[in-house]
Amino acid sequence: MVVIVAEAPLAGIAACVFDAYGTLFDFASAAANCRDALGDKADRLTALWRDKQLQYSWLRALQGRHADFWQVTGDALDFALETLDLREPGLRDRLMHLYLELAAFSEVPEVLLRVKSAGRRTAILSNGTPAMLDAVVRNAGLADRLDHVLSVEEAGVYKPHPKVYQLAADRLSLAPKEILFLSSNAWDAYAASAFGFRVVWCNRYGQQPERLPGMPDREIRTVAELPPLLGA
Repeated sequence: MVVIVAEAPLAGIAACVFDAYGTLFDFASAAANCRDALGDKADRLTALWRDKQLQYSWLRALQGRHADFWQVTGDALDFALETLDLREPGLRDRLMHLYLELAAFSEVPEVLLRVKSAGRRTAILSNGTPAMLDAVVRNAGLADRLDHVLSVEEAGVYKPHPKVYQLAADRLSLAPKEILFLSSNAWDAYAASAFGFRVVWCNRYGQQPERLPGMPDREIRTVAELPPLLGA
């Protein structure tokens, strides 16, 4: 007989810090709500838009030429629309507006409530601007379930720069090992681990492990699997 032993809950965690896009909020929902205009190009637009958005954030960080995430998101969308030859008038504005109304993944509201009820502080740490994050948090009705919403704009550089993770530790007044960071982006999870956070990688998209410094403490497929890891 095989005996399955459950992993012990992660101990010593005072706060849970979440990435926003792809972790709490579904970045694919913007294009999904424009399928009438995008047709069979909706999924390709989502993938290319997201890829260029991240690439531009990293490349600007390396060049020391920071622009906020609203500009980066718009620049990435322009590239994607031109590449896919999507030229319908008003489409760009419509998609950018929908990015401020991204849907939260279905399990997120209940998980945030359970984490807070178990006595842990909750926060977002995201590349998004304060205005972008305020919009999606309020649209999803999550404002009362988050203690802090932190933007990289306070650090002046994008993740995975260590200054961004330090921002969370400073604002929460906690040692890195007291913070559990959760992201669906493997590169973000590994970088946060290398910084010193405890990390849960929410591998929503079935990615392979990264070959980067750091190592997540746990791997899950949805945020719904988080509370048991905290004994919540």
